[in-house]
Amino acid sequence: MDGTRGTDGGEHRARHMWRAVEPVHAVTYFAPESLEGCTALGTKGYWMSYFGLRAAPLGAAAPEVVAALFYNFHPDHVARAVPDVWAVAPPQRFLEVRLEAVDAALHRLLGADVVASAEVAEAAELARRAALAAPTAGRAMAAANAALPWPQAPHLVLWHAQTVLREHRGDGHVAALLTAGLDPAEALVLFVADLDLDAEWIRARRGWSEQEWAAAAQRLTSRGLLAAGAPTERGRALRAEVEAHTDTLADAPWAALGDEGAQRLAALVAPLVSAILAGDGFLPVNPMGLQPLVGTR
Repeated sequence: MDGTRGTDGGEHRARHMWRAVEPVHAVTYFAPESLEGCTALGTKGYWMSYFGLRAAPLGAAAPEVVAALFYNFHPDHVARAVPDVWAVAPPQRFLEVRLEAVDAALHRLLGADVVASAEVAEAAELARRAALAAPTAGRAMAAANAALPWPQAPHLVLWHAQTVLREHRGDGHVAALLTAGLDPAEALVLFVADLDLDAEWIRARRGWSEQEWAAAAQRLTSRGLLAAGAPTERGRALRAEVEAHTDTLADAPWAALGDEGAQRLAALVAPLVSAILAGDGFLPVNPMGLQPLVGTR
């Protein structure tokens, strides 16, 4: 890598590292073991599982808090799962279930020999160093996860570190969206239009009505960011600005680790990610509506 640029000379270092390591975190919500563990607790459907697992570090948070921090979900969509999920089991139990599920999923996907390998131990130590360097001021999701006890097993240390780093990036992304003046629905509409994704699929999975989606598109059109449903030059520029701002805000952990450390971590994790993606690491139908590496954080 070269400074903040990725291995290809063009991608920002923070973005390169997010793409390189994100699947290690994504098993938290997309591995079958996670849904099975939550269903055994008594959750109903995917979304109660997702909100329980992801929001648990916050404690028994109210739906308004979860919707505010997760940002792009409709508040009513969140409220269909929260706070009912805390009546199924307390947040601490969801934290235990997600650790158990990730442990089982990574053992299944990687195998016992890889899990216990020196390479995974080295990757865990590098990722831990980066996570410990991630600033949490103003970043509630990162702070909540950083406050949890570190697991002992190296493969779980790697997972926990990437969870902190992923939420650190996500918190910064929300800040970038706020700075750009994009509310949750507008951020999704512009994101979908810019990448030419399935708008109907994503709208429904985030819980926005057709009317709310259309109203957000109209607001973007009135600002000169959309025209006939497609991003204008200004719209694409604003999207690029948001992504660049997100990368900048996410770079502190990688600056602390250094280019050599970041590059070594990416190389160590690459075969693990390949195994996760090839080995049924994610549910057959991704309920989030997006592939894990192409999300809105």
